[in-house]
Amino acid sequence: MMYLDNGATSFHKPPGVYRAVSQAMLRCGNPGRGGYQAAMNAAETVYGCREAASGLFGCQPEQVVFTSNCTHGLNIAIRTLVKGGENVVVSGFEHNAVTRPLHALKANVRVAGRKLFDWDDTLTQFEKALRGGADAAVFTHVSNVFGYILPVEEMAALCRYYRVPFVIDAAQSAGTLPVNLEALGADFIAMPGHKGLLGPQGTGILLCGREPDPLICGGTGSASAQQDMPDFLPDRAEAGTLNVPGIAGLGEGLRYLRRVGIKNIFKREHRAAMACVQALERMEFRVFSGPHQAATVSFLPNTDCEEAAQLLAKQGIAVRAGLHCAPLAHGSAGTLDTGTVRVSFGHDASIQQVEAFCRAAAIL
Repeated sequence: MMYLDNGATSFHKPPGVYRAVSQAMLRCGNPGRGGYQAAMNAAETVYGCREAASGLFGCQPEQVVFTSNCTHGLNIAIRTLVKGGENVVVSGFEHNAVTRPLHALKANVRVAGRKLFDWDDTLTQFEKALRGGADAAVFTHVSNVFGYILPVEEMAALCRYYRVPFVIDAAQSAGTLPVNLEALGADFIAMPGHKGLLGPQGTGILLCGREPDPLICGGTGSASAQQDMPDFLPDRAEAGTLNVPGIAGLGEGLRYLRRVGIKNIFKREHRAAMACVQALERMEFRVFSGPHQAATVSFLPNTDCEEAAQLLAKQGIAVRAGLHCAPLAHGSAGTLDTGTVRVSFGHDASIQQVEAFCRAAAIL
């Protein structure tokens, strides 16, 4: 199978990730719940992953909260900043992991900037919305549908200027683009462990620039005599037993990224994506591409998008078609009625993958 659906999850992990998960299953108990060797092994594994994450994302280890996925982290962050009815600014390219929690909280959502690959429009509309009065802002770093890299540094600076607390969704950027909690001054940055960080599914990270409100309450292995959740990180946001095998694999994924370098991974992915754009344009498909694009390419085939993805699957090519859990982004791009076929490259991207994909796509 030629796997080109890394926007959903990285499927081919570095070999060390598989070994780390297996070893944790064999060696690790429950961290923070005992002084015996298996519990200590677990504690060391978990803290080692926190250290690896803090080194990569510009924060302290205790600011690294482990979650079950990016959506989990976004819910913690959003529900900390938004209690119900507030004015919240979002970009025009948000995932349902952002829009659905805001809808559930009955927030007054203001969508700012809906032109693809257009930083001027994004920043002009975003500042206008902030200036009009905002209680919070939530915005993605990279569109999961179109690979549009938003100007998050400038957006963060605007939030700081207008004193609006903000959350960054780094689901499609963590592991391939710089993400730094201290430099951005974000209140929260959420990311999955299973995409660009190359860890297992069921893992995620929430970087906390402020104290979060607990989403769930329970045992933490600390401050057990009190009935309130602990008032310190990361325990305040980590009720219950952690996914230690998953965190072990995530830690190895993070160490792999530091060895290889996220800049090198981005260059490899971006080279493949741009070659894919050029090939699809030569085949006269409608391709969504422009400046500030990551390793994701969406296009419209000459047939139904879902049917096109099925035809590709029969040829051993894995892509994703439809709305990609992001109807807001499709509405911004004018593809809400059709969806798109999405090709998303990963850390193992190559020109050979592009060539194989394009040979298969020629029948669409």
